[in-house]
Amino acid sequence: MQASLPETVLQFGSGRFLRAFADLFIHEANEAGQNIGRVVIVQSTGGGERASHLERQGGGYHVAIRGYQEGQVIDRVVKVQSVSRALVAQTQWHEILQLACSPQLQFILSNTTENGYHTDPNEDLNRTPPESFPAKLLAVLLARYEAKQAPLTIIPCELIEGNANILKTKVLELAQKRKAPPQALAWIEECAWLHTLVDRIVSGTPKEHPLLTIDPMLIVAEPFAFFALQSHPKAEPFAVHPAIVRCPDVLPYFLRKVRILNAAHTALLIKAKPRGFEIVRDAVNDPELGAWLERLLMEEIVPTLQGRVDQPELFARQTLDRFRNPFLDHKFADIYLHHASKVQIRLVSTAQEYRSRFGTEPTLLNEVLELNRTLGL
Repeated sequence: MQASLPETVLQFGSGRFLRAFADLFIHEANEAGQNIGRVVIVQSTGGGERASHLERQGGGYHVAIRGYQEGQVIDRVVKVQSVSRALVAQTQWHEILQLACSPQLQFILSNTTENGYHTDPNEDLNRTPPESFPAKLLAVLLARYEAKQAPLTIIPCELIEGNANILKTKVLELAQKRKAPPQALAWIEECAWLHTLVDRIVSGTPKEHPLLTIDPMLIVAEPFAFFALQSHPKAEPFAVHPAIVRCPDVLPYFLRKVRILNAAHTALLIKAKPRGFEIVRDAVNDPELGAWLERLLMEEIVPTLQGRVDQPELFARQTLDRFRNPFLDHKFADIYLHHASKVQIRLVSTAQEYRSRFGTEPTLLNEVLELNRTLGL
């Protein structure tokens, strides 16, 4: 029974993503007998509604896994039971610091969005609780250091390249500003800060589902999930799971995601625009556009990545499956945000590398880049 496992994970982030990602993986690992432990979720923003719902449900909630995978429609439900309780930072900060000092605690997880590492230069670091996530994390780590407990394994899941180093640097800067003793800074350095790449579309609460009558925390996620987690000699063992890859360097997985998944989104947007498509699924299911996108991926994008990233062709085929998800209305309007910079990073760079690597022109990339110029996107 998972209810008997100790609380080993302190998680900053009560939103949908981690609950359908890391918390689900921990649940499945526990069910397989790995006994990773249970998760205490901290809601850092808002009025505590999500934490209240989780508390009323004993920490349990359902994840509906819906999508298209390997030629089949997937629609199944998992009841996640790895969460023991949920705390609200604004009103239960003392309980959070108590958990920070627990000898059974091993991990800190976070997902605070790309802006979560921002700190105000004038922030009061002695406020209870501190305002920013890095300041909250510093307070937790200093409490644990002062309690003479072992360093932790810190797993930031924000989709930021170099997330662990960026977060550690920010925390150490705040520690110096707070005039923490040198021994405390050394202890913070002793923690295992793991770089990550996270990849799963979590689309939120469905409009209609039989479970909504008993579980307002029900969320929907696609079948695909990928978690690149840096290996580290000081890290505590984490869940062994089909979605988790341990590796010394996660950067190649960032490259693979940007150049295949994200590039396919941007290229398809450009080609679909004159045809009036608004949803990714509808465009990729169009026989002409779907065939064109597959050629672009397999003939020009994947070849530039061969030998540089892990299984680029398989990832490209998984990407096409993800685009066909019948349960997800992914709008091109959302993909269009910051379009000009995305074109440079996702398409222009690949076209340049293709020319350099093969000594010939990438016909399909040139075609879509010229169309982008013609349309004035």
